[in-house]
Amino acid sequence: MSELRIRQEPSGDRREHTGVVKGDRVEVVIDAGSGSRTYEVVATRAGRRVEVSVGRGVVEVSEVTRGGTTVRTARFMASRILALVEHPAQRAAEPDDA
Repeated sequence: MSELRIRQEPSGDRREHTGVVKGDRVEVVIDAGSGSRTYEVVATRAGRRVEVSVGRGVVEVSEVTRGGTTVRTARFMASRILALVEHPAQRAAEPDDA
């Protein structure tokens, strides 16, 4: 399994992020012709997150800082992707959680 560490400037923050999100990760399985290859994009430091965007046949998976600056980006052709699995980081319990 190959590991990619990525950063990129997001087009817009779609999720509300508060606190530490270290551990946020996305697994991408692609068709490599003679088999499949698995890539994992991981938020490597506290306060970073992983975002996925799709457009024009390309899927971009980016590691983004708390301030919205892209650190790394991995791009995949959408037609080659067999699976894309998002593993969100555990968030701290909120006072209103049951």
